[in-house]
Amino acid sequence: MSVDPYREIVFDRDGDGPAGQAAELVALARRGVTDLVVFAHGWNNSPSGATRLYADFFAPFPELLAPGVEAGYAGVVWPSMMFTDEPVPDFRALVTTLPEKERAVVRLTEILALAPPEEAAFAEFGALLRELADVDGAGFAADGPVPDFLLADPVETCALFTGALEAAAPRALPGDGLGGLWKGGREALRQAAYYVMKKRAGRVGERGLGPLLAEVARAAPGLRVHLVGHSMGARLVAYSLRGLPGALRPVRSMTLLQGAFSHYAFAARLPHDPGRPGALRDMQLRVRGPVVACHSRHDAALGVMYPLASRAARDSASFAEPLGRAVARDPRWGAIGWDGVQGVPGSARRTLATVLRDGVPASGCVSVDVAEAVRSHGDVRRPELAGVVVSAARIGRR
Repeated sequence: MSVDPYREIVFDRDGDGPAGQAAELVALARRGVTDLVVFAHGWNNSPSGATRLYADFFAPFPELLAPGVEAGYAGVVWPSMMFTDEPVPDFRALVTTLPEKERAVVRLTEILALAPPEEAAFAEFGALLRELADVDGAGFAADGPVPDFLLADPVETCALFTGALEAAAPRALPGDGLGGLWKGGREALRQAAYYVMKKRAGRVGERGLGPLLAEVARAAPGLRVHLVGHSMGARLVAYSLRGLPGALRPVRSMTLLQGAFSHYAFAARLPHDPGRPGALRDMQLRVRGPVVACHSRHDAALGVMYPLASRAARDSASFAEPLGRAVARDPRWGAIGWDGVQGVPGSARRTLATVLRDGVPASGCVSVDVAEAVRSHGDVRRPELAGVVVSAARIGRR
């Protein structure tokens, strides 16, 4: 590890972790640590990959800190999987992350490789996707609404995804028959895996990290906590705020790097549906300092694939509506890592250069355009982003 002291916080898929993790963080405070920077990775396939990310990201911090600041560092390791721009999740990553679903994963992979043109194959494929996502025979899941694409006719689902990916009408090309729809089937598998990871990130944040931070705050009330999350890890740290009792506010700043959740998450009401709030309505008020959303227009995963996932999950509309090129431009389905915080009055907007020169505002939601440094979804090992975190935390030399 590039910094010291460093601790790892480990959670399983339900947000449970080994005993004594909070005590280790409290011990850091009693040794003189004033500020604890906690980073949650996104779709990393292994703990070692997460640790490498943390070592790279934290490396610039010692040179950026102001005199008198004693920083400690923690990396959250949770069971996720690689999120790439490829349309099919890696088979090995799926089995590693979802070992209990190996039978379903193996058969799904076989069907996609064979691309059979029979309707019966699509029916089996749809049933296996529901099994992967823990959707029961009646179309229900234990922890929230089920995306429409998992409940719709599998042929229709594959056709709609094929059309979306080709920016064309949702049907096979002439002469291809049903066999031409398996391109959409591969995307349906990707979206099912995304749905599983989305639920898991929120669960680990709310049931795991949030209560752990509360335990630390009770024992070491003077310790200032600064949350950082990348991709699905941004969702994890944001949802940890829901796991904090209202009276406890140990989090002094939160920085979301290319966050893979809705840009309306913190809104009191959705602009397109005023009767509904964002999933994290007013949670930014549980942070004593700023909530910073770093976003980049170069992030194709959030600019194209995230809106498709949100659209297919019925986040804002019926799955029966046409898909196509407009899905990436409809503001209802935007990601916070694509264009920043939306729907929260008074939110500030800054460029990266401005923040590095003048600092991050002391409170409220702040969207920082980092496109000059971040060129893709995983491009976050940047000293400039370390500078944003330090500025948001008010622990820098400036």
